[in-house]
Amino acid sequence: MTKPSLADLEAFAVVATERSFRRAADLLGVSRSALSHRMRKLEEQVGLRLLNRTTRSVSPTDAGSRLLSRIGPVLRNLDSALDTLAVDRGSPSGVLRINADRGAARLMLRHIMPTYLARYPDVELDLVSEGRLVDIVDRGFDAGIRLAEAVPQDMIAVRISDDLRFLAVASPDYVSRFGKPVVPDDLLRHGCIRQRLPSGKRYRWEFEKHGQEIAIDPPGALTLNDNDLMIEAATRGLGIAYVPETAAHDSLAAGRLTAILEDWCPPSSGLMLYYPGHRHVPAALRALIDLLKEPDTKAALLSGLR
Repeated sequence: MTKPSLADLEAFAVVATERSFRRAADLLGVSRSALSHRMRKLEEQVGLRLLNRTTRSVSPTDAGSRLLSRIGPVLRNLDSALDTLAVDRGSPSGVLRINADRGAARLMLRHIMPTYLARYPDVELDLVSEGRLVDIVDRGFDAGIRLAEAVPQDMIAVRISDDLRFLAVASPDYVSRFGKPVVPDDLLRHGCIRQRLPSGKRYRWEFEKHGQEIAIDPPGALTLNDNDLMIEAATRGLGIAYVPETAAHDSLAAGRLTAILEDWCPPSSGLMLYYPGHRHVPAALRALIDLLKEPDTKAALLSGLR
């Protein structure tokens, strides 16, 4: 048996973890055809089929799963060993992969990443924005950024923002035509802009006042899955939207939107950067965590959330 190269084993681990030649090829910076050829060559070298392929998916065979379980820790230990050189060199390097929702990704790009990339030019940042919550370990991410309530309990979390809140908003024109709801149940008689979650379910609007909690699935002819689109629809008078206050800040300040049921919209948990505690923390991630804890960075994030 010809001994596989380390590069081919690393490529196999990415394919088997991502379960997609397209995503794996994008992460590795190669074409799908070239990656597929490498995997067939690897299977010839070991004399076993390692991947089940269909026209729509790819998954490890039993032999592939066993190989992945054995080489996964080895590859992580290798990354850890190489990462220790960053300490001697005085600057982190390598790829830092972070998964975040769109709002958190935008916040990081505006207020954190310019400083981080200027300070650590040898780091390659891979910031993936997606609405659905993913298993960052299974998907090969170093860290994730989500609201505190969504962070898995087995993760180490670092707070990167104060509490946030969701706010019901509508255009002044809508309010003048249809009136302003006073209590959450009034929404049942209005046209609302509903939100479709990545899971496919519609988001229930949550309100609270003096310990009384109310969750409403509001009526409405329009359903969207993006905060910016919901804000635009609300500014055009298409209904009442329920969005993060930070996302609607500019429209509220400019008078294009007005807040509704403000006293029923208390702050909720803020954003957290989180990562698995059972693995070595890469130097690039440690550098980001240290940056997030700096007073100037905290001030920049706070201003970005207003």
